[in-house]
Order: sequence, then structure tokens, then C-alpha cells
Amino acid sequence: MDYALQQLVNGLTLGMIYGLIALGYTMVYGIIGMINFAHGDIFMVGAFTSLIGFLLLGMGGVTFVPLALILVLVLAMAFTSLYGFTVERLAYRPLRGSFRLAPLISAIGMSIFLQNFVQVTQDARVKPLEPVIRGGVVLATGGTIEVTLSYMQVAIILTTLVVLAVFTLIIARTPLGRAMRACEQDRRMAALLGIDTDRTISLTFVIGAALAAVAGMMYLLYYGVIDFFIGFVAGIKAFTAAVLGGIGSLPGAVLGALLIGLIETFWSAYFSVQYKDVAAFSILAIALIFLPSGILGRNEIEKV
Repeated sequence: MDYALQQLVNGLTLGMIYGLIALGYTMVYGIIGMINFAHGDIFMVGAFTSLIGFLLLGMGGVTFVPLALILVLVLAMAFTSLYGFTVERLAYRPLRGSFRLAPLISAIGMSIFLQNFVQVTQDARVKPLEPVIRGGVVLATGGTIEVTLSYMQVAIILTTLVVLAVFTLIIARTPLGRAMRACEQDRRMAALLGIDTDRTISLTFVIGAALAAVAGMMYLLYYGVIDFFIGFVAGIKAFTAAVLGGIGSLPGAVLGALLIGLIETFWSAYFSVQYKDVAAFSILAIALIFLPSGILGRNEIEKV
């Protein structure tokens, strides 16, 4: 029982990291109806930017952990947002009126470019980071193992919940959110009504990239090692989570990510770890047979 409880904690933590990435996928899809396949590599860039930020602060003698975390988070979000903006301007905006596959192919090209760019500039070796947030809370003792909840896991879970709440309010209550929802419903009519659709779409990519930067920093702090290829694997898992939860739905993205994280963790704990990805994607396929729009998704009305 204690072992299962510990795996539950680990699965929730992993799911929250996937959830931060999946939020970016679902926001972009909700606005332009297309998947940003470079988003996973934007997450990878955010992780490397965070690592560089921590190294620079360490060289500068900044040892106060809360200050270092805030500074690195701001740096990573700002720098990674530029990448998100660039992807939108280069890979999506010029092809927005083209056939639907053209922007997807362009985004895959951007993904490959970012992977190779980071590999060349940062080297292909795994990059480690010493633990920044240490310690934790013991949840249960006396069994076969000691069940612990680390402060890092608490930070990841709270960060994802706060981000979900904030962006849900932004989309529901702010002018930017209303512009996003208008573009989602009918981009041409939104433009006729005076909404700057180009600006709205660019801001959506920027916000999604900033969320990916938060996820990258959390991933770096939690696992302590990164490489240039983490964006591909994590991006595919987050995309799977967004589809499972109902792509276009922010709560659905986090819910789907939690399910993927729990499936992976429990499968790795009780079965062969080599087949954890097979298990996650199999559950997705089975779920979509019965819920084609995802758990919290809604059926799309095709415009003719």
C-alpha cells in the first residue's frame, strides 16, 4: 500500500509537468485549429535556458534560493517566449491561408531545427544540475517503504494548479481572453469586428511558450538532467494528454496529463518499464474509441 501511495505521488508530479506543456498545445489549437509540433522543443529550450540561468547566478554568487528561482523563471519565460513568437511568425503566419498540412510540416521543420541548434550550441551530452530545492514531508512510515512528498513535488503541483487557474480566468474574464474565444469561433468575423487577429494569435504562441518555459524549469529541477532530445518525448506525451483530455479545453489538458502520468508511473512500478509508453498510447487509443472528442472535449461543428 505504501509503495502504491508513493507511486501515486510520483505519477501526479509527472502528470503536472506534462500538464504545463499540454496547456500550450491546447491553447494554440483552440485559436487556429492546428497543432504546434515545435512546442515540445520550445519546452526543451526553456529547460536549457533555465540551466544556463542557474549557472550564471551561481557564478555571480547568488545563493538565496527563492531569489534565484524567481530570476531564472523570469529569464526562461522571457527568452523562450521569443522562440514561440518566432515559430509563429516563420512557421505559421506565412502559411495560414495555405492547405492545412503546410503549417504542420513547417512546424515539424522548426522542431528539427531547434533540436539540432541546441545540440550544436550546447553539445549532445547530458547536462546535470545540482539539487536546488531539497527536503520534503514524510506522509507515511512503518510500512515497507517510507512515503515522502518532496518540496520540489509540492512546488510542481502548486505551480500547475495556479497556472491553470490564472489562465482560465484570463480566457474567461479579460479582453485578451474574449479576443481568443472570438478567434476560435470565427477568425474572419473577429477581424471584421475590429479584433487584431494576428496580434491575438502571436500572443497565444507567446503565452504557450512561456508555459513551456515553466515546465522546462520544473523538469530540470525535478530530474536534475536534461539533453537536447527531451522535447520530442515530452512533447509527444503532452500532445497525447491534450488529446485525451479534450484538445481545446484547459482543464481537459491537465486532466489528460494526470492520467498519462499515472499510467506511466504505475506501469513502470508494476510491469516492464520498457513498455510504459505503449501502455499510455494504448489507453489513449481505447479512450478515443468511446470518447472521440476526449474526456472534456466538445464535438466540433464543421463549417461548410
